[in-house]
Amino acid sequence: MSQRDLAKHLGVSLGGVNYCVKALIDIGWIKAGNFARNEDKRVYAYLLTPKGIAEKAALTARFLRRKMDEYDALKAEIEQLQAELAADGR
Repeated sequence: MSQRDLAKHLGVSLGGVNYCVKALIDIGWIKAGNFARNEDKRVYAYLLTPKGIAEKAALTARFLRRKMDEYDALKAEIEQLQAELAADGR
């Protein structure tokens, strides 16, 4: 996916995507390399670095923990509502 495609998909400007990609390169989360044999020298591959992979794993773990907490809260709320209905004789 090109930066232009990514910008369109996310609904942000191409400049914004480019700025963020450069920032991710600067902090070492991704590495950019172009395809030497490609006629279009603007074509790049962006690869996650080991640091980027670790951050993605941590982000995924935080997301899953948050979703499990939401699930547990919803489950508890459903159980409470069921208990209230049972107490009312429904």
